[in-house]
Amino acid sequence: MKVRANKIGSVVHRLGLGPEVEISRLVDARVGQVLVVRALSEKAVYDVLELTNGRMAHIGKGDVIVGALGRRDALRGFVGHVPESIKAGDVINVLNLGGVLGTVTSGTREVGPALQVEVLGMAVRNGRGLNIADVAIDAPDEPVEVPPVIVVSGTCMNAGKTYAASETIARLTQRGYACGGVKLTGVAALRDTLNMADHGAVATMSFVDCGLPSTAGYPEMPAVGTRLLQAVAAQGDLDCIVAELGDGLIGGYGVDALLRDDTFRGHIKAHVLCASDLVAAWGGLAWMKEQGLHVDAIAGPATDNEVGMKHIREGMGVPGINARLEAEALVDLVEEVAFRGVPA
Repeated sequence: MKVRANKIGSVVHRLGLGPEVEISRLVDARVGQVLVVRALSEKAVYDVLELTNGRMAHIGKGDVIVGALGRRDALRGFVGHVPESIKAGDVINVLNLGGVLGTVTSGTREVGPALQVEVLGMAVRNGRGLNIADVAIDAPDEPVEVPPVIVVSGTCMNAGKTYAASETIARLTQRGYACGGVKLTGVAALRDTLNMADHGAVATMSFVDCGLPSTAGYPEMPAVGTRLLQAVAAQGDLDCIVAELGDGLIGGYGVDALLRDDTFRGHIKAHVLCASDLVAAWGGLAWMKEQGLHVDAIAGPATDNEVGMKHIREGMGVPGINARLEAEALVDLVEEVAFRGVPA
């Protein structure tokens, strides 16, 4: 049986699906499995789907959507998981704008109730159910030398990580460096890597390229992180890789596992921590120190004016530099640390 999809979520972009999708009413309920669903309602907020080309499209009632099963553990969004079993006719939810699907267990007032969708079936090709892991990148046959990695982490969602990472790429590119960009943790969406490319990154990848709809609850993040760094490095003669760690230092997306891994942290040459406020900045620094990690600068909302920057500089002993107001100064510091080994 074939159905015509109105919208195809970016989580499945590597599969190259067209609007005509063959489906089976028998569904494998496992992470990454591609489903075709129908929207049962229409929302006024959190109402868009990111398509495979990165464009955002409103989801209307009755729209037939292609997405993939996955988990989300968002502090400021939906919490959801893959149910133990699924069959055609079941009602599940859209968990994020990239088209990750599952059953919502919790949410926030800001995003409202999760959009409900009816399962039409599982996408199949040549009689076999499709999973985004089918087109995951392979580990390099030979170890690849990874250039200096500049990590941008955060104390929580919406702490300014993507902006800081993109501005770092833009300013380093203007200075003649060839930058790669990678989104190592989070939930599937193209917008962050597209943003990196828009700011000059010559090679970009994310965990979706490793076949993961999200990194929530995934137990092998260090291996994924190393594979992504090597895969991006293999795409060209790069001077550095700017690596954004989605979500926060403490959470379910594997940021802590990556930063505790000796192999991964051995690649880090500079580290910018984005903090939502001063208490978050203080706590993030304390957590980093506990792990034996060094922070070279703090950015994000905690540095939105001179009050925050002064407290961070004088009270915490770390440069507080706002990526929106002082991007050149932030990248001056990152350049010194990452390429010349000058400690912040």
